[in-house]
Amino acid sequence: MAYQRSALMQERLAENRERILRSARALIARGGFREASITAVAADAGLSTGAIYRYFPSKAELFVEVLTEAVRRECDILREIIGRPGTADQRLRAAVDSFARRALEGPYLAYAFIAEPTDPEVEAARILCRQEFSDVFKTVLRQGISTGEFPRQSVDVSAACIVGAFTEALVRPVAPTTPRSKDEKLIEAIVDFCARAVSGPARQA
Repeated sequence: MAYQRSALMQERLAENRERILRSARALIARGGFREASITAVAADAGLSTGAIYRYFPSKAELFVEVLTEAVRRECDILREIIGRPGTADQRLRAAVDSFARRALEGPYLAYAFIAEPTDPEVEAARILCRQEFSDVFKTVLRQGISTGEFPRQSVDVSAACIVGAFTEALVRPVAPTTPRSKDEKLIEAIVDFCARAVSGPARQA
């Protein structure tokens, strides 16, 4: 009987934690990190502020968890795109296009995860998340190099530059002060730049 109560309690704790994360993500998507105060998260999740702190000792820890989970999902989407049939160039372009479109569709969330001023812990998590994105793009770069589509190059550097390029290019478009629009020319320019950056002739040593 004690084991059953323990199992039910663990399930309840897990459900509460998931509710907190869902509420925090929804609030960030609505207005960035500024919108997701602990009080607001608690109200949205139907819990007390004290309950929030039992699961997440600080707001920064909550934000890091939301960021990490969102990036994990994003990387899954990009891996699926990169794993499709087609040339390496086509799959690289499709992955960058996909990321840019989702960022413009959810600007507050994208801005929070890319550039919104926040706690040092979240800034550190952003660096790790960019590395995760880079690791995803390394796959398609290696494939393109092996088939001769892309010239030989440093996969580590090129992947980091791709991620740096499309995230930096999206900062102003997703910033809270920028009028909202889905700029097809912007998406096309970002995609084209990233593709050309890795497909041009390699510099001779």
